[in-house]
Amino acid sequence: MSKLRIGIIGLGTVGCGVYKTLADFPDIEIVKIAVKNINKPRSVNTPEGMITDNHYEIINDSSIDVLVELIGGVEPAWEYISAAIKNGKHIVTANKELLAKKGEELFNLAEEHNKVCLYEAAIAGGIPIIMPIKTILAGNNINKIQAILNGTTNYILTKMDVDGASYEDVLKEAQELGYAETDPTGDVEGYDAAYKITTLATLAFKKRVKLENVYREGITKIRKEDMAQANEFGYKIKLIANASIDEDGNADVRVHPMLVSNDTTLAHINYVTNAVAMSGHPIGSIVLSGPGAGEFPTASSVVGDILAIQAEFGTTDYMLPMMRCHHEHRANPVHIDDTYNKYYISITAPNAIGVIAKIGTICASKNISLASILQREVSENNTADIVVITEKCQERLIKEVVSELDNCVVNSLIRVAD
Repeated sequence: MSKLRIGIIGLGTVGCGVYKTLADFPDIEIVKIAVKNINKPRSVNTPEGMITDNHYEIINDSSIDVLVELIGGVEPAWEYISAAIKNGKHIVTANKELLAKKGEELFNLAEEHNKVCLYEAAIAGGIPIIMPIKTILAGNNINKIQAILNGTTNYILTKMDVDGASYEDVLKEAQELGYAETDPTGDVEGYDAAYKITTLATLAFKKRVKLENVYREGITKIRKEDMAQANEFGYKIKLIANASIDEDGNADVRVHPMLVSNDTTLAHINYVTNAVAMSGHPIGSIVLSGPGAGEFPTASSVVGDILAIQAEFGTTDYMLPMMRCHHEHRANPVHIDDTYNKYYISITAPNAIGVIAKIGTICASKNISLASILQREVSENNTADIVVITEKCQERLIKEVVSELDNCVVNSLIRVAD
């Protein structure tokens, strides 16, 4: 059998991990690696002439069978991938943003040219999730996903919980350790997790979910006080990528902080670990967890995709049919205001007679029941900290409650996981 010849675009952390891992597979040949800066120091030593800054040396090389794209972002990644498909190459990518924003266009182009596009590394790093959904779980009707898909935010929230530290202090520490970027917006504002849940929900529900219909909220407003109060009620606060679909195809897909019960697995997924919990029939409920990023965990998923292509390369005219995209219908998006949740509300209120009664009255006027209410001792400025957890109610109604809490400061409004 002839070697599978691949070209790699991008030789950063993941690219170096892929290069090192593929050294153990003699039937795969890395022909060329394209980078932006040839002179940048790297953790691998490549043969002379293998690295180029002309990406089209890979794209236009008819002897290369697979393009491995590891640079991220929409452009120029889309330019390179689309050109490579048209030039007869299969694709392996770890690009969650490209999949979320141009996935439909990408898979249609690949199908038009009878090419495979695999992307196991794009959703949960080293956790195998795409191929299991496409193969061993294919007979299931998956209707719910709750996942921790971003290691940076999970690290920050875990440190805030364990150390009792503020968001700002932990973020600075995470940046110094390399867990957070200098500009952490993509992680801490929930963009990264939103990209991932868009593609994951599309796959699991077998209906297209559009990124613009995914509600997104980050962790920047979470306070150390919230972490402590959540613990008292038996919860941990996590950034959860949440997706559910009903029998009519109405999909509620969102990313935001949630109070997660200590009785669940997700509450104990700490630091940079990721996890995906899924429910459906006939499987019931399962949880997959592991490293969501890093050199070798992500390389593991990339190399797995390359080997899947190698296993069928040259043996059939239509490779890996189960791994291809066949989503003909779109999910009906559910607006966040129309969702039903339990809520944690932290309120600073004047220490006056009837304040708690007023909170209860406003909630009752919206048919919202209270599950728990806790008042702290009065502070020096004669205010009291009150924490309320509601029963399940509609989002738009809880917003009306917040707007009617005159003379009160709502410090936090966080949804509570089922």
